[in-house]
Amino acid sequence: MKFIELTLGSYVISHGYDDKNKEVLEHVHSDTFSKKIVAVSRIKSISDKYILTDYVDGRWIYWEYKEAFAEVKKALI
Repeated sequence: MKFIELTLGSYVISHGYDDKNKEVLEHVHSDTFSKKIVAVSRIKSISDKYILTDYVDGRWIYWEYKEAFAEVKKALI
């Protein structure tokens, strides 16, 4: 399994949808960024601000990250 080191901060957890088809989101704020090792297989997409990862129980997590987009893209390709 391949891993990547990322510097991650605040994140948003998507818990799915309610009975009115509205997405249930939990916002978790962090004042600091922390280095984490993430399995590349968990990364589903990246944008300028967020890295989308999946979680074991079907939830999705949008992480803020500190690295440059081009740096992360290069590490993943």
